[in-house]
Amino acid sequence: MDSQDPSKGKKKKMERVLDFACGSGSLLLNVRKKMIESGGTIGKIYGQEKNITTYNLARMNMLLHGVKDTEFEIHHGDTLLNDWEILRELNPAKKLEFDAVVANPPFSYRWEPNESMAEDFRFKSYGLAPKSAADFAFLLHGFHYLSNEGTMAIILPHGVLFRGGAEERIRTKLLKDGNIDAVIGLPANLFFSTGIPVCILVLKKCKKFEDVLFINATEHYEKGKRQNTLLPEHVQKIVETYKERRNEERYSRRVSMAEIEKNDYNLNISRYVTTSVEEEAIDLREVNKKLAEIEKEITRARETHNQFLKELGLPPI
Repeated sequence: MDSQDPSKGKKKKMERVLDFACGSGSLLLNVRKKMIESGGTIGKIYGQEKNITTYNLARMNMLLHGVKDTEFEIHHGDTLLNDWEILRELNPAKKLEFDAVVANPPFSYRWEPNESMAEDFRFKSYGLAPKSAADFAFLLHGFHYLSNEGTMAIILPHGVLFRGGAEERIRTKLLKDGNIDAVIGLPANLFFSTGIPVCILVLKKCKKFEDVLFINATEHYEKGKRQNTLLPEHVQKIVETYKERRNEERYSRRVSMAEIEKNDYNLNISRYVTTSVEEEAIDLREVNKKLAEIEKEITRARETHNQFLKELGLPPI
């Protein structure tokens, strides 16, 4: 899709795509596959993975899927420490930037940032994510390397949408700077690694729209015994809603920054798009009238019953 206005159609070319927590590389391969299937071209895909076994698996996966060794670069290293040399360039003119950044980093990962990290070029303008959850540290890493015309999509736990403290400060700055484009809530139990519901944050450096699109897709899935699944029609609905940026009752809504500000920059999806069905209003006068009629019916029935008892020579009740 066009980076800034998806309704204009699909993007035809991407030079570089990054997944800084790439695992076995499936997300990168999917981006490449979708790009090629839509008639577009993709230059080079970049991945980073901390686990050595998974890193080797990712490289093997690329070759098995027909990706030439000149078309990908996978690095074994720690994203939070930013130990990949090609990403450590301080000269803005030489800085490596990406047309798309995608990631599914470990949720609420405990990390130990040292004092010097507060001055790290990735975090300096925002502050450090708390030790208890590196979610925003991962997000800010990827966001730093996003090009001005690029799009970033990152899967995170819902806590990033409403938790306070350092995370609230980071979230607020991203919102005030106009960098959060969409918040997409997904169903629970989609992943083998966790049963919690997750969300996708879509970020841009030069966003066209001033509002934030909320999509509440938590009830659109196929239920399985151990794991839930998003069917193609569920995915398509999310994509089309994002593409057209449309409002749909109990599913999606474009929310103004003024409303988000009133909510203290809390992005909890249910505040903006609720899936609950509004209960029918109860007319208490009508209910009271029906109760009075029922009382009359009971009295009449009792009188008739007692009449029968009297005829039978039995005491009334």
